[in-house]
Amino acid sequence: MSSKAPQGPDNVTRNLVIGMVVLVVAVGAIFSVISNRENTSAALPSSVSQDEGYGIVFNGDLTGVPVIDIWEDFQCPVCARFEQTNGDYIEKLIEEKKAKVVYHTLSFLGPESVLAANAAACASDENKFLGFHKAFYQNLPAENSGAVTTDYLVGLGQGVGITSEKFKNCVAGLNYQGWVNNVAAAGSEKNVNSTPTVFINGKEIRRATSGTDLGEYFDPSAFAKAVEGK
Repeated sequence: MSSKAPQGPDNVTRNLVIGMVVLVVAVGAIFSVISNRENTSAALPSSVSQDEGYGIVFNGDLTGVPVIDIWEDFQCPVCARFEQTNGDYIEKLIEEKKAKVVYHTLSFLGPESVLAANAAACASDENKFLGFHKAFYQNLPAENSGAVTTDYLVGLGQGVGITSEKFKNCVAGLNYQGWVNNVAAAGSEKNVNSTPTVFINGKEIRRATSGTDLGEYFDPSAFAKAVEGK
């Protein structure tokens, strides 16, 4: 009979926590290495501004309007919740030219986040970023499940009207991987370490403090108030 003591619930929990901590540290270390390497010669998708943290910019020529910076990871379920809560309102602000909006697509959660961010950049070249953005979150696969593939991303693009060979080749060739890394570098410089992180006029909006206080991220009226300053 083995002399090894059986693992009780406490030991299992302890080992699980230790494993999670090691994983977080490892991921953080990898992200830190990648994110500190800006490549100024990397190809950039349309509507991207290096001065805006390599974000995809809407209404960049407007002045005197709120500036909304959205830092997100396409695999992040909380980002999907933010999009579900505020996405239509943000798109309306863009359409009515009532705000400048900058989307920063991070890749905290691994290779599939990189694939999705690259595909969104390819969609931007087709003037379909917002449609692709919404479609991805509406059909969000499980994190790092292997579901986010070239075929999956091209299919999403087709669903929002992108049928060009250029888009397919851009997705398959990871044409904007260098840009994705540059967004990560910009996020690191701004100490963005979670997603979503949203700034209005350079100030982060208020996060939830309890189940009843949803902050300005997940309370539509509070978010609108933060944007409009009312």
